[in-house]
Amino acid sequence: MAKPYKQSQNAWVLLLLLFAGGLAGNAVAYVLPPGLGILKAIYTIGLKPATLDLHFLQFTFGLTVDVGILTVLGFLLGYLLYRKV
Repeated sequence: MAKPYKQSQNAWVLLLLLFAGGLAGNAVAYVLPPGLGILKAIYTIGLKPATLDLHFLQFTFGLTVDVGILTVLGFLLGYLLYRKV
């Protein structure tokens, strides 16, 4: 019975490491000089925010991710760190 709890805990660690790796890759791309534009190439993937208005309650849904080469490398580094932990 303890095995499923450990697997769900590992999923949170994986998400945290992927988030940190993507954030680190994006930060490195931000501080690069303009001459290295190929590494700064960013593509936006996701859903634009949409609002559902029920007059007494509003829901806003949306998720966008800006992905570049260094962001993908950060995700990969986060995954590799997860495999070692």
